[in-house]
Amino acid sequence: MNTTILRKSVLGIAGLAFAGGLAAGPLNHATTDTGTGEARPVAAVQADKADKTDKTAGVDAGKLIPHGVQGPQSRIDLDPEQTANVNAIIAATKKAGLDERAAVISIGTALQESKLQNLGHLGDRNDHDSLGLFQQRPSSGWGTPEQITDPEYATTAFLKGLRQVDGWHDMALTDAAQTVQVSAYPDAYAQWEQQAADLVTQHWNNS
Repeated sequence: MNTTILRKSVLGIAGLAFAGGLAAGPLNHATTDTGTGEARPVAAVQADKADKTDKTAGVDAGKLIPHGVQGPQSRIDLDPEQTANVNAIIAATKKAGLDERAAVISIGTALQESKLQNLGHLGDRNDHDSLGLFQQRPSSGWGTPEQITDPEYATTAFLKGLRQVDGWHDMALTDAAQTVQVSAYPDAYAQWEQQAADLVTQHWNNS
């Protein structure tokens, strides 16, 4: 089927789930000074810290990756611009009324498509007229070049497409992303799921 038709067919907005959960380790009966002169079991102190961290994060880590990751995972270091794009994606996801799982799928998709860089036209290296975080194409109906290179617009457009995918919330990231993006490399998105989940956990409450 024509790629342009496929990409146009998935354009529309929002609903999803999130992730989290602490893995309990073996009990530790050693004690530690809490700084108040009170000796408490190390395990109890660690549990308190974990509980506070979990509540502060406000992210249910178990639902971020409901089916676990698929295959080997990749990871890149982010510069300030890439980190700003993470926050822009999360902010747009919240504005669309979607939850952390949608943000994981969006960030994982952008990691594969652009390494979270808001790419302009790359000349001979360009994939046709693909632009922006999600490498969306003006000629396929995603918007104007100016719109597609706006992180909020680009994310909202991606999420509209995602929301029209039946069962997207329960899909593996790579399947959900591929249905929207119609990539020549449909399995490539899977490698970014863990980093995407980590980024959502880290930045969800900052955006």
